[in-house]
Amino acid sequence: MKLIFCSQGPRTFSEVVVLTVHDLGCDRSMYVDFVDRPNMKQIRDRTVWVHVIIPGQGLKADPLPADYQFPTMQQIGEDLIHVLDQLKIKEVVCFGEGAGANILARFAMTYIERVLGVVLIHCTGTTAGFLDSLKDKVINWKLDHIGMNPTAEAYLVLHRFGISSSNEFGRAQDQEQLKAAIQNYQDTLRTKTNPKNLTKFVDAFLKRTAISDQAKIQRLKCPVLLITGQKSVFNSTTRNLHGAIMKSCADKGKVDFIEVSGVANVLEGKPEKVVECLLYFMQGLGLVSSVPMNHVSRAPRLRSLSMEEYDLPLRNRTLSGGSGTGSPLVGTPPNQTPICN
Repeated sequence: MKLIFCSQGPRTFSEVVVLTVHDLGCDRSMYVDFVDRPNMKQIRDRTVWVHVIIPGQGLKADPLPADYQFPTMQQIGEDLIHVLDQLKIKEVVCFGEGAGANILARFAMTYIERVLGVVLIHCTGTTAGFLDSLKDKVINWKLDHIGMNPTAEAYLVLHRFGISSSNEFGRAQDQEQLKAAIQNYQDTLRTKTNPKNLTKFVDAFLKRTAISDQAKIQRLKCPVLLITGQKSVFNSTTRNLHGAIMKSCADKGKVDFIEVSGVANVLEGKPEKVVECLLYFMQGLGLVSSVPMNHVSRAPRLRSLSMEEYDLPLRNRTLSGGSGTGSPLVGTPPNQTPICN
């Protein structure tokens, strides 16, 4: 399998690398737009983002060969190691949504020493249920035989945004930006997405194996941040994955669950909250620690560090007397769910 990837941001000797994989019906632009946000500047200046594009899922992609054997979710996750090796990247922080989050979780379970931490948005750890499987098969048949159609489009918009069209907004607050995002997504599906290629990715997601059983989930050793929207159709599945991780994790302080209130799609509905959570999480890993945080009580200073030292992972940096660093997210009591308003 050949994976396409591109990088965003400067590469330096002390770089922090973030690896992304996109969701169904999307490509790297879903993350490029997020990283380019003005309030991401301080993180963006200290990181390089590597965006992986699933075979055949790029904008206006050529049809995959008729005999092309599309990889499973597990195979894609395992093959991500070739991207790191080709770019000579030692360690990464993983950041993904939906199907992409599921793939990155599999990568983190397989290559433990190459992953510093994972941020999983709307990640499901189970196989597809019977009704979901039946619905997905109908969607796939229509994509394969008819092309992009209203049924498939509504399903993909629901998967991505939690509602089936931009017309479902009632007397919401200021939803113009989100409505525009949905309309732009619909236009991309209609004019820039290869429906037959998309069918293969949807089918792989439909046939995914579970990652939440104890034998697999206990291999997730790195710190984990799970994020979901309060109104997301994946809220309960994300919660279930969090519960499975907590049951098998020896160090529960490494696992955090954040629910963003009032939205389904957190990247589009409240991206500023995702930025805030991402920064907390990365600073808890000992990364981008030179970025100032508002409303965060700082630990006592031990000694002054250079900016290069601050931006090294904790596993590569030691301080006499303790690290003096920590994420406000880490250590959330297991029975309490932080809610970002």
